[in-house]
Amino acid sequence: MIFSRKAIGVEIVPAGLRMVLLADGRASTQLEAWGEASFPADTVRNSLREPNVLQAAAFVQTLRETHLKLGTGLSRVSVSLPDATGRVIIHDLETRYRNKQEGIDVLRWKLKKIVPFDINEAHLDFQELRQKDTGEMSVLVSLVTRQVVTQYEELFLLAGLEPTRIDFTSFNQYRLFADRLQVAENYALASWDGGMVSLLIFFGGILEFYRAKEIPGNDFDANRIYREINSSLLVHQDKNPGHTLEELYFCAPVEAAETFQAILAEVTGLQPVPLEVERALALKGGVRIERRTLQSLAPSLGAALRNLP
Repeated sequence: MIFSRKAIGVEIVPAGLRMVLLADGRASTQLEAWGEASFPADTVRNSLREPNVLQAAAFVQTLRETHLKLGTGLSRVSVSLPDATGRVIIHDLETRYRNKQEGIDVLRWKLKKIVPFDINEAHLDFQELRQKDTGEMSVLVSLVTRQVVTQYEELFLLAGLEPTRIDFTSFNQYRLFADRLQVAENYALASWDGGMVSLLIFFGGILEFYRAKEIPGNDFDANRIYREINSSLLVHQDKNPGHTLEELYFCAPVEAAETFQAILAEVTGLQPVPLEVERALALKGGVRIERRTLQSLAPSLGAALRNLP
């Protein structure tokens, strides 16, 4: 019998959820089962400060029913939330810290005036990116208010699921395609998912710029998306003079991919390379899924990978 480990990933968006079951065998990681479901209207609303779930009973029922369809007794899940539910900041830190907790305390003090909520009422985590020639440490900081994250944790538990890891969608998309992206040096990853457009820019293989923006109405507004990408690139150039993009990758639903690719090409002058889920992992024998649906599972797949060793 081939040894296999399994993990569940869940993506939450205002319209509904997507859930996947991955199996990690000796040969490859495979999609074993998947499910998706819509929420009743006004069940979930992205918010920085307030609990996001407005209809708890409907949310919990949808979670339970989708999990049952996976046909697994596994209850530990990794969750992907929209970037609009929190804040991500790349910060240059001059102050030295002796351990992780001291670093968190320093960042709370440094960032308290630039976040739109009480930073003392937020969950904060950070990751070191690089030490600059000036001696400053560039760090990636993730913030989400406790009201938001605690509600999600409690509702998952009510549904019989244990949320072991919670992250933002843009980073879970990156995680799914990391093997493909890590061969590049100076590149950007642009994505459109669930009404959010995001741009991550890497120099020397290290993240140096992040921006995510929610588009009102969750519609694919080509003009608005063009302005957001263009604005992000201008900000990046201002903060990082001389750092030029050499490659551009993108992730988008099948129905929006061609238009999104054209927007990116016009803004950057580069030829954007699509990241396709079907090239990132295999399907377990017997699993049948349309390409359009498979592509939409990218964030939940990336989330599931966090729970695989």
